[in-house]
Amino acid sequence: MTAQSYHLEFGGYWREPNRGGIPNQSGIYSVYTSTYNASAQTVSLHKLVYIGESENVRDRIEGHEKWPAWRRHLQLGQQLSFSYAPIAGGRERAEAAMIFRHKPPENDEYVDNFPYERTTITTAGRNALLAQRFTVETSRAATLW
Repeated sequence: MTAQSYHLEFGGYWREPNRGGIPNQSGIYSVYTSTYNASAQTVSLHKLVYIGESENVRDRIEGHEKWPAWRRHLQLGQQLSFSYAPIAGGRERAEAAMIFRHKPPENDEYVDNFPYERTTITTAGRNALLAQRFTVETSRAATLW
């Protein structure tokens, strides 16, 4: 395996009631707590809750087993919102890097170890609460007995 770089251009934000508009394509998605301002038609993001990947992001979010866990992070007047970045090749590696860097509270895998070689991620678009550029490397914990 060699060093890799990925550019993730996030679209969104889809609020929970509008999640059917999320593309049914391969990609990485982020789950946030948010507040919607109906008069200004804006979404304010409060907390990154989860990062995932799927061959079909809309279907994965729709049927995700972590909905109850995601909702536990909501405060009064908040709802879940989602962003999405298309990616085909290297999706699992890019997801692992995103989780290792951001450590969302509802992710379990890759929070404490990164099993890939040097990986650089740049994010753009609807990427609030995400680092715009970072590099992660194989964690030493993953290589110890």
